[in-house]
Amino acid sequence: MLIMINIMKTKQNIESLLSHREKVAWLSLATLAVTFGPYLIAMAANPPSRPLPDLRTMSFFASAAVAHLVLLGGGHLWLRMRFPADARAPADERDRAITLRALGAAYYVLIVGMIVVGCVMPFNSAGWKLINTAVAMIVLAQLVHYGVAAWSYRRGWHG
Repeated sequence: MLIMINIMKTKQNIESLLSHREKVAWLSLATLAVTFGPYLIAMAANPPSRPLPDLRTMSFFASAAVAHLVLLGGGHLWLRMRFPADARAPADERDRAITLRALGAAYYVLIVGMIVVGCVMPFNSAGWKLINTAVAMIVLAQLVHYGVAAWSYRRGWHG
């Protein structure tokens, strides 16, 4: 019983140490990995062979997108209900600096990805390969965005 109380206190201490924006960054990383990770791995391992529109592949993508929406929305709701004061706190200078840094890093990943997808790949690829590469680059840019944000909060980055 004493061990359970200590575990619960430790969990509460860890939760109180994380800012709301850091919790959102970790939540976003986890939901992207859980939802789009399996989709992208499945598409890389077994690329769709049917031509567009392939409703089976489209439904798989839609399932990943809806699951991401539900998990992320549910996570945001849970964080808002569990830590209402943190959720309402305005962004301070550190939060804004971390957000700008994370967006800047993600922007470069997204631009490189879209140049590859829009300027290079159309000469030698089409269909699902093009679409899934674009989705992968968007997901990678989001992973970089939230990863840099979470890492910056953990590291105690101040600009």
